[in-house]
Amino acid sequence: MVSIKKLSPLLLVILLSLFALTPFFQPGFFSMHDNTQVERVSEITNSIKDGMFPVRWVLNLGFGYGYPIFNFYGPFPYYYASFFAFFFNVLIATKIMIASAIMLSGIFMYLLAKEFWGKKGAILSALLFVFAPYHAVNTYVRGAIGELWAYAFLPLVFYGIWKSYKEKKWKYVVIGSLGFAGLTASHNLSAFMITPFILALIMFLFFYSDQKQKIYIGLVFLLGLLISGFYWLPAILEMGYTNVRSQVGGGADFRDHYVCISQLWNSPWGFGGSAKGCLDGLSLKIGKIHVAFAILSLITALILYLKTKKINKQIIAIVIGFVGLFFSIFLTLKESSFIWEIFKPMEYIQYPWRFLTLISFFISFIAGFILFFVNKVKKIKLIENSLLFLFLFVILLFNTKLFAPQFSEIKAVGFYTNTEHISWETSKISSEYMPVDFIKPSSKDKIQKSKITIIRGSGTFNIKENKANKLTVGFNSNQDTLVHANIAFFPAWKLYVDGALKEYQKTNSGLEFKLKEGKHLVEFKFEQTLIEKIGNILSFSGLIILILGIIYSYKRNEKAS
Repeated sequence: MVSIKKLSPLLLVILLSLFALTPFFQPGFFSMHDNTQVERVSEITNSIKDGMFPVRWVLNLGFGYGYPIFNFYGPFPYYYASFFAFFFNVLIATKIMIASAIMLSGIFMYLLAKEFWGKKGAILSALLFVFAPYHAVNTYVRGAIGELWAYAFLPLVFYGIWKSYKEKKWKYVVIGSLGFAGLTASHNLSAFMITPFILALIMFLFFYSDQKQKIYIGLVFLLGLLISGFYWLPAILEMGYTNVRSQVGGGADFRDHYVCISQLWNSPWGFGGSAKGCLDGLSLKIGKIHVAFAILSLITALILYLKTKKINKQIIAIVIGFVGLFFSIFLTLKESSFIWEIFKPMEYIQYPWRFLTLISFFISFIAGFILFFVNKVKKIKLIENSLLFLFLFVILLFNTKLFAPQFSEIKAVGFYTNTEHISWETSKISSEYMPVDFIKPSSKDKIQKSKITIIRGSGTFNIKENKANKLTVGFNSNQDTLVHANIAFFPAWKLYVDGALKEYQKTNSGLEFKLKEGKHLVEFKFEQTLIEKIGNILSFSGLIILILGIIYSYKRNEKAS
């Protein structure tokens, strides 16, 4: 059984991380750029209650026409929140979703850094990672919840790869692959940015690996891809059905959002948006404290190397960390434009400053070397604890103030779950996954009140079922009719009339179909596409391989004992 003493460093990380969460313990909810989080949690929870899993469609977003948001936008954080929404209200579930990501970032960084710097160095790295300025920007300014969770999973992926290489145990393949799957299913753009760094580490370790090590660290990546296949495969291959291309270029053209190098050192704190040039409305600084620790870690690493002339895992980790740090910084600057222009898919990243995720990761990680160095030098080892607490005090003193919203509002939970509010105010914020030619309502009054409209002919209808994955309507008409269903087009929607599959016409405001005179039962069913089904099979296969590996490892260990 793990003793409290062994857990005390991790408990300290958790305790101090709470200083980043004080707004979550206050009533109400705070403002952010992507001010749709509670509504999204409400919608995904309702879709699950309707029997849809994986959730690819929600009922009320998309101006009431439905919206395939979780087919394209990282669903994992919202699945996590929906679990709590079954026990608490959606506002509390949303707070838990965001706060958990912040807490886990420190826990996972501690696990990784402890492998190289020891417990005290790991505490320093973990708290720097939690209190990085960009972490505060994502939480309280942008409200970038997918990126927040990807940020948390990042050190867990590296931890899983390293431990799989070092110990050749299946449990670390499980940890690493689930970490990579979680990262990918939280934010596909973050996964796109981070994957080259993960592959670079794997290739580096391959040079020093035996056959078993190569298999284990390779499986971390491959199984992570498989497990998250339910998400990334449709997100890539079905993107053409949406208007997501509208998010590339224009005001989100990466060419207009390179970081000025002075901004990385210091830029004013603000709650505005990204702008062309050096006068952004939000802060893009790395953090002076973080930079100071990085410089100190470089100096101490040089001293240790010159003193011992040994290249151990700590020296290698520092070198890799600085290479990753400098390359990440380079990718935020205009000088890297040739890379952005050559690799066209990078335009989907939109903002080069998004690489601050990796900058914060690398700079926080390498800072822990300082206390590793102190521990190795006998003359100053006695002040190791004092230095640690001094460092932690400085971090909390200067960076806790960043973890605060612009303002908070106290609203009833019903405000966030109100159908009219979601169909208009929330839908206006995010509509990029609507069909390309879809005509958005010009005002709240133009939103259709019913899912069904009779265009031509006459008759009566009765909506029997209106769920995220199914619309059932009974019709009684005394002549042939043309009917309009207020459902946004997506290829997963199938039309059944009296149990028989029928065709419908896609329009720029929904789906149209014809009915013969008489009584009919009409059903629109959301049936996953072939691509979505293949993605599900990939995920299921990955999980089966993980489970079989766990069973095999357990039986092998049982025999050995």
